[in-house]
Amino acid sequence: MKARYPFRRTCKEASALLIAREDRALPWHERVALKLHLAMCDACPRFERQLLTMRQAMGRWRAYTEED
Repeated sequence: MKARYPFRRTCKEASALLIAREDRALPWHERVALKLHLAMCDACPRFERQLLTMRQAMGRWRAYTEED
């Protein structure tokens, strides 16, 4: 049976896509589905910002030296 709403994602699926996006480029259909979900959801954009904050913090941590 074919999905009735092919671009609809649950929050669980969207969060998995947000995490996967950190490691690989998403195919166009996953990018579209994620963008649509983020436009309609209140919680997932917050999770996206949290991931961005963690990525930036890890980047600063990797660049840290004892001299800083």
